[in-house]
Amino acid sequence: MSEPPTLKSQEISLDDPESNKMFQPGPNEPLVATPAAIEMYTNETILKCFGVLRQLADQHQGLDYLQVFEAGDKPENLWFIEDGQGGAITALLPSDY
Repeated sequence: MSEPPTLKSQEISLDDPESNKMFQPGPNEPLVATPAAIEMYTNETILKCFGVLRQLADQHQGLDYLQVFEAGDKPENLWFIEDGQGGAITALLPSDY
């Protein structure tokens, strides 16, 4: 059984004005994942990591647009990027970017 990915600290401080993304999916901003991210991390793990982001975004009234989870047994980290209005919340690998 592999260890669950852990969320790295974001590059900007949590009280930075740019730390304003809520990672709240909806009809105009869906949660999507790349095929490579699903293959490496599984849907279940991606959804668990997303739950962590949602909780932290609520707790801190927002996060940076880029959040990174790392798992020691995986060759790549799992990224979540929130594009903002009219975009998507995407789970992807750095090599997908």
